[in-house]
Amino acid sequence: MSFQKIDLKDLDMNVFEAIGHDWMLISAGDQDKVNTMTASWGGMGVLWNQNVVIAYIRPQRYTKEFVDHQECFSLSFFDGYKKELGVLGRVSGRDTDKIQDVHFHTTYLENVPTFQEAKLVFIVEKIYQDTLKPECFLDKSLDDKNYPQKDYHTMYIAKIKSVYVQA
Repeated sequence: MSFQKIDLKDLDMNVFEAIGHDWMLISAGDQDKVNTMTASWGGMGVLWNQNVVIAYIRPQRYTKEFVDHQECFSLSFFDGYKKELGVLGRVSGRDTDKIQDVHFHTTYLENVPTFQEAKLVFIVEKIYQDTLKPECFLDKSLDDKNYPQKDYHTMYIAKIKSVYVQA
């Protein structure tokens, strides 16, 4: 299996289904060490005249360290693999080689890690980040419901550099 770069304009994707229902992997690292996490929150759109993705990572997630230390990261989407994505979302890469445990195979596109099993991959470059703030919630119930431990996500806005599909 190999990846083929496509034009973003040729992408036919239901973002709500892909992120919220099917989930995605956020991955970062280098040739020596990679980590990934499952995410079901995020977005895509146009901001500052650029095509962007928005990814959210809680401070305790090991993947956050990798994303913070790299200029780019990947968002990977799959056909199926729900069980494997569940493990990658629950288990910390600090404790075990979870990528090997689910039998995924790391590959690199533009020197950014992703997985051979993915059907669609976005290579993105960070352009803005900030931590969500409790005082900014207009609907305070969202804060209470989603952040009982006050572990507010870091929001990463990243421009889409490239999109790849399985050839």
